[in-house]
Amino acid sequence: MAGLIAGFDAGQTHTTCRLADCFSGVALAEGQGPGVSHLAAAAGRQRFAAALRQSLQAARQALPAERRLDPLAAAAVGASGIETGSAVQQEGLELAAEELALPAQQLVVTGDERTALRGAFADSAGIVVISGTGTIAVGRDARCREHRCGGWGWLLDGSGSAMDIGRDGLALSLRMFDGREPTSGLVEDLWQALEIDPQNPQSPQLIKALVVAPDFGAAGFARLAPVVDRLAQQGDARASVIMAQNAEALAAMVAAVAAALDLQAPPVCALGGALLHLGELRRQFVDKLIRRQGVNTLVSPAGDACQGALQLAADCIQGRAQGY
Repeated sequence: MAGLIAGFDAGQTHTTCRLADCFSGVALAEGQGPGVSHLAAAAGRQRFAAALRQSLQAARQALPAERRLDPLAAAAVGASGIETGSAVQQEGLELAAEELALPAQQLVVTGDERTALRGAFADSAGIVVISGTGTIAVGRDARCREHRCGGWGWLLDGSGSAMDIGRDGLALSLRMFDGREPTSGLVEDLWQALEIDPQNPQSPQLIKALVVAPDFGAAGFARLAPVVDRLAQQGDARASVIMAQNAEALAAMVAAVAAALDLQAPPVCALGGALLHLGELRRQFVDKLIRRQGVNTLVSPAGDACQGALQLAADCIQGRAQGY
């Protein structure tokens, strides 16, 4: 009887489900669903269940008609906010088992950085550093030992992220407005990006109220990162310092993972929207990486996080999914 495996990449903005044949591993279809939040957050459990359910439904609809009713043999979920070995991971496993109608031994629920690592390097040694709204790095050695660094939430640990870049730029613009720092294009460009008039003396008060609004949060700061990156590329010295500091934070995360796993100049995959789309951040990150490792070890990933999740789902069928 034909069967399917499912790989889920569940981020904060959207969830992707990819379905593959459980025997050949060939991908057949994928679908999109809503994003997730930490399970302990308000409506976190409901959002997690809805993300799996809706993305799976969309993926099934995209299958060839003759395979839409094929049973699900195993699944793996890489989700934002899932820590290996935590109570939250167990809660996620139980929710996924209920939503996908699968026993726990046919499921893996883990952090999305783990599925990204598996997708990028399969079973080989390497390090993935992800910079989007937040940051995290994780690596594996030749003996399949893994170590993670960062990713402790935007209030505590966002160095190298789009959130930190945007917040650092906005904080600097307020110091410039006060006269504590020499002014630059940061004030006008960042405030205009927030639809706030740089000439209005009351603008700092408006910014102070804006950033504590419930719907601003980490994503609100992250939306300002492209402005800081653009100004740095145009030669704004203070914007360039912000990008350099955040690039150094990312390189330090890679170095910490490499040291923990005794990896010498390991291959590194740079993932996430900030590292993929902020040109100055990526350029400076490569420079810092070379300075630390003595060589440019940046490589392209072999596959994405959904592919990594599918590999973990296949491991479940073979009884090999351990330690995630």
